Amino acid sequence: MKLVIQRVEEASVRVDGEVVGAIGQGLLVLIGIEQEDTKAIADKYLKKLIGLRIFMDAEGRTNLSLADVGGELLLISQFTLCANCKKGNRPSFFKAGDPAMAEPLYEYMIAEAKKQVPVVERGIFGAIMKVSLINDGPFTIVLEDL
Repeated sequence: MKLVIQRVEEASVRVDGEVVGAIGQGLLVLIGIEQEDTKAIADKYLKKLIGLRIFMDAEGRTNLSLADVGGELLLISQFTLCANCKKGNRPSFFKAGDPAMAEPLYEYMIAEAKKQVPVVERGIFGAIMKVSLINDGPFTIVLEDL
């Protein structure tokens, strides 16, 4: 699994010109699900994601978590994060999870996140999406190999 986490002032995702998910202050998270990923792995990533202290405190230090600032989540499935670009110029996606396993795991992550975060928005699995954001910082973290 690989997560690209961006601290945002706001973010949204559109499908066919229609907004399907939008948040204010919080985290936009692109999720790459790989073949070997499981619910246990997803739980580990969610725990880390939700606990990250990457929001500014009163002294301007990154010391606050999503809960501390009342932040929101926008979770978007993105299989291209699983690309292998070692050979040639065309990425290979052999590590990406098959949609039959990846989609239920993505749905599981959304459901679990909703148990801990009051506002959780989402993209549409497998859709062509247009993502807009105002990155706060900019502040971007890649989580992998936990």
